[in-house]
Amino acid sequence: MDMALTQTPSGKFDIAVNSYDAEHDDGLRTSVILSLFVDTRAHADDVLDDDDKRGYWASPTLGSRLWLLRRRKQIPDVLRAAQDYATEALQWLIDDGVAKDVLAEASWLRRGVLLLRIGIIKANGGQANYQFEQIWEQSL
Repeated sequence: MDMALTQTPSGKFDIAVNSYDAEHDDGLRTSVILSLFVDTRAHADDVLDDDDKRGYWASPTLGSRLWLLRRRKQIPDVLRAAQDYATEALQWLIDDGVAKDVLAEASWLRRGVLLLRIGIIKANGGQANYQFEQIWEQSL
């Protein structure tokens, strides 16, 4: 059981609290949030805005490369890259036998906001669906 995370109106994530106590997540939501929204280390061939390749020192493979796209223009190529990066970040669910398949769909919810829909077909046959809004820095 994980501590539950919730998305705030500003698009950030925080610990979910209910009556002075942290909520718990018995599903995959918190794992999906961490997989997608922690910045993983950039690959050698990734285009960077500066010299910071980011990544978490204790686990350089944790997270996704979605952060590389936040300053890009709102064009179809960026949506395809967002889908690819999300699928890549959630591949561990398949590798670890938690899921049979992971589906990611990216679209522009409105100017300046990326909508990411995630579908997970669990190993036991069940399905989990999530959606997240990400404020796009390029539009600021």
